[in-house]
Formats: sequence, structure tokens, C-alpha cells
Amino acid sequence: MTTQLGELVERFGGRLVGNPNIEILGIAPLTEAAATHITFLSNPKFREQALQSQAAAIILSVADEELMGAGCQGARIVTNNPYAYFARAAQFFSALQQIPVIPGIHPSASVDPTAHIADSATIGAHVTVEANAVIGEHAMIDAGCFIGRSACIGANTHLFANVTFHAQCEMGERGIIHSGAVIGSDGFGFANENGVWIKIPQTGRVMIADDVEIGANTSIDRGALADTVIENGVKLDNQIQIAHNCHIGAHTAMAGCVGVAGSAHIGKNCTFGGAAMVLGHLTIADNVHISSGSMVSRSISEAGHYTGFYPLAKNAEWEKSAAIVRNLASMREKIRALEKIVKTLTSPNIEKNNE
Repeated sequence: MTTQLGELVERFGGRLVGNPNIEILGIAPLTEAAATHITFLSNPKFREQALQSQAAAIILSVADEELMGAGCQGARIVTNNPYAYFARAAQFFSALQQIPVIPGIHPSASVDPTAHIADSATIGAHVTVEANAVIGEHAMIDAGCFIGRSACIGANTHLFANVTFHAQCEMGERGIIHSGAVIGSDGFGFANENGVWIKIPQTGRVMIADDVEIGANTSIDRGALADTVIENGVKLDNQIQIAHNCHIGAHTAMAGCVGVAGSAHIGKNCTFGGAAMVLGHLTIADNVHISSGSMVSRSISEAGHYTGFYPLAKNAEWEKSAAIVRNLASMREKIRALEKIVKTLTSPNIEKNNE
């Protein structure tokens, strides 16, 4: 299915430079776009590729339009945030190409009679839905998923194949959980008595708000007593561990392999690079950005960009320290040479000669 360029601008805004009647089939990268594609330029490094692109239209910033827009071969959509515009356009074209889903429950699914499943929901093959679970309008539960007792899945939420969603946990609307994720497994809670570990029952829940996406093989543990909470718009990549009683603020994003220990409280609009680690019982303020591979070993009360394993510091301070560390070998040699000079100048022989 195609759409006219003018229709895209009517839907998503921006300023159109060029023919609004151009038919667009889809979206493609700068180097692969053809005459039926729209593409985007969000990084100035690729301006030359944009000038050579065969796309019917390019989404670009105001600055890029002023600098090189006239040299582009196709039409342009000028916007303040080309990358976000691209994301919305990509969603639009993806929706046009999706195969329609037929609501209903697959014959091989096991659904408890007390479960409440909306008529518009889709339950795939070999899904298990236990007692008193609730599946909202237009939700999609793909093959092999498990929905525990009294769990709740909100409207328009999609669980991909083989997701495990344990008892009493809740997920809001328009969520996405990718294959292999486990929501509501027991937290790692044990008391030690004379060298023997005694299990602490994990009786809390996992409460996930609206518009949350959870990556493949990510695990979110239920709380020990209180709940583990994931607020609106949080985005979690693959293979992330969120331990019991954590609280993740709205619109925070974490890249792959991040680990968050128990009872950590993370603010809103934070970002965590891949393999970053957060120790338990820490509090992290809103708008904190943690670089990849960093270890957060203390609470952070001030917004900013932080980097490092030892010690954690503001990114600018860490870069200065790293520059010093790189020069330590040469500095050591210089200090040794200076020590020899000082020793020579202050030796008894020098003092005798001076007398």
C-alpha cells in the first residue's frame, strides 16, 4: 500500500518542500532508498549520502535544510527532530504491512473458566491462562505464553511467544514483552542461619504501567513484601535483570545486560548503557545518564552524565582522571628522575663541598 507525501505531513506535521502528491511505498536508509521511499537524515556526518540519495523525499532538520536541502534530489520534510519523525513514519508504514490478526482463542490453548478474556483479544497456540487472569481488549498473547493466576494484561498489549507472566502481576496498556522474558519470578531473598540459607517468601507483585517495552530474556522479579514497580514508558532491552522491590521511573531506558540489584529506586528519564550495574538500596535522581559498563556503587542525587567503575564520577571529571591515568607511567619516570636530583643536591657530600 502506498500513501501520498502530503498525507504523511498532515498526519505527523513538519514543513513540506516539494510535491505533496508523490506516492510513498515505505521508508529506507539513505543509501538504499529508491524513488518510492522516504528516508531521513539525523546525523550531519551523512550529509553527502543524503545528497546522493535516490529517495522520493528526505526527512531532515531545519539546519540541514538551510545548509544543503536545495542540493537534494527529492522533496524534503523539515522538522525539529528528524529521528523521532522517522520513528513515527516507520510505525505508520509497518502498520500498513502487517497481516490482520483474527481475534479469538486457539483450540490448543488452556484457559481457565474463571479467566476473563476480551472478545477482541487474541490467544495463540498452547497458551496457558490460569484462574482469574484478565486479558484486555485487543491484547495479543502469542504461542506458548503462560499467564498466571489473577494476572492482568492491559488493552493493546502484545506478549510475543514464550513469555512467562506470573501470578498477580499486572501490565498496563500498549505494552510489549518479547520472547523469553520472565515477569514475576521470585526475588533473590534468603536469610543465613549457621551457614544455611533460609528462603524468604516473595509475596509482592510486579506492577508495570502503560507503554512499557521489555526485551527478550529480561527478568523482573516480584517484590519480597511490597511490589516491584515499572512506571509509564520505560524501555528495557534484552537480558536485563531487575531485582525485587526495585522502582524504575517513567521513561527511563536501559540497554542490554544492565543489572539492577534489589530495592534500588531509579528516577524518571534516566538512561543506562549496556552492562551498567546498580547496587541495591540506592536512589538515583531523575535525568541521570550512566555510561556503558559503569558500576553505580552509591546513590546519585544530582542529574548528569556519570561514568566509571572506580570511582563513579561525573563524566567530565572521569575523562580528566582517565587522561591522568594514561600518563602515569611517564609521570612516574619523571618523579623518579626528580627524586634522584633532589637526593644528589641534598646529600652530605654536597654539603661538605659547600663548606
